[in-house]
Amino acid sequence: MALVIRNGRVCDPSQNLDAVMDVLVVDGRIAALGPNLDIPPQAELVDATGLVVAPGFIDVHVHLREPGFTAKETIATGTRAAVAGGFTAVCCMANTSPVNDSPLVTRYILDRAQEAAACRVYPIGAVTKGLQGEALADIGGMAAAGVVALSDDGHGIANANLLRRALEYASDFGLPVIDHCENRDLAAGGVINEGAVSTRLGVRGMTRAAEEVDVARDVVLSSLTGAHIHIAHLSTAGSLELVRRARAEGLPITCEVTPHHLTLDESAVLTLGPLAKMNPPLRTAGDVEALLEGVADGTVTCLATDHAPHTTLEKDQVLLHAPFGVVGLECAVSLMLDRLHWRQGIPLPRLIELFSTGPARAFNLPGGTLQIGCPADMTILDIHRETVVDVRQWQSKARNCPFDGWRLKGAPVMVVVGGERRSVLPPPVLAETVAADHGTS
Repeated sequence: MALVIRNGRVCDPSQNLDAVMDVLVVDGRIAALGPNLDIPPQAELVDATGLVVAPGFIDVHVHLREPGFTAKETIATGTRAAVAGGFTAVCCMANTSPVNDSPLVTRYILDRAQEAAACRVYPIGAVTKGLQGEALADIGGMAAAGVVALSDDGHGIANANLLRRALEYASDFGLPVIDHCENRDLAAGGVINEGAVSTRLGVRGMTRAAEEVDVARDVVLSSLTGAHIHIAHLSTAGSLELVRRARAEGLPITCEVTPHHLTLDESAVLTLGPLAKMNPPLRTAGDVEALLEGVADGTVTCLATDHAPHTTLEKDQVLLHAPFGVVGLECAVSLMLDRLHWRQGIPLPRLIELFSTGPARAFNLPGGTLQIGCPADMTILDIHRETVVDVRQWQSKARNCPFDGWRLKGAPVMVVVGGERRSVLPPPVLAETVAADHGTS
């Protein structure tokens, strides 16, 4: 059955499109765009008057935890959380158990996603065997099995020569390498950002240089190899400037920034404790301002949650022993609409680009556009809707979120995945089916 999204503000950065019109979906693909489209018999209608219709949002940095850590999250719960948060696709990191460092694990993830996922799932393979940073994983085998990128996320790759070889090999398969930029010697067991707050709390800090040294190295290696490096969860003004210069020189460098690094600084640790502990850590207010500038000027390629679920028992420890990481799939879109669009004045098309077109282009994914013939993945937004973050209502197994209780303006209300409509919130979105005579059934 065909689907018509009627009378919405269609905002598609891939086509420089921002106008009120209809979207016709047939057989899971975009069939037509335009005002007052002819409605096929038996079409399902969605009245999107007053709503924004965007290409499906993609989160390129998610930890689904399956296989191995299913007490924290599963492919089923994580993708339900993604849909509830307005995402139509997620890229899942390799730090599972066993590690996704072989075609066998890649195929397992894809098979489980076929059985249980509520949205599209794109596996990311490990760069090195077991994430140990000593020998390359089976990159060719994983590429054939279906990974879309490579990363040892959570582990900086200390051996520059090994990273060089990984970049050269990954390029042969058209895969970007995602780097968690953390120099282990400089990080030296840090818990939060090195600065006034770490001194006040008497805990070891993590210097910004630990990130920036590796970003600088990656820029050099990208220049040497011509390979695409994607900098994960960039957090400092210095790192951003390195990426800005590299991109100005035409190097194939992309980067992501998380909602928590755009909205919180290191002082949040004083009130939130372990709920504000993540890696890289929250930095200074000056870093937050610099990252916001990077979002505005086009340096930042993607917004990504780094959704890192933990059990309550794990996270409810003293700061020193609690694990790194927060969850954000179910509040990231509302948070960014509120803080970036409404408060910082970031234009809506730019925000949509960061959630859809930018991720799709960076990872060569079949999405991020509403062009005719492309898969019908859409995120529908009510940018005026007031919402309150309530982790007790979430689809995710995890509750380790620093934004619980925040009142936000703007929310996703529906996603469409491959032409299938999936509501996120109750009305105002209403659906109906049109009979053969175009009357309402």
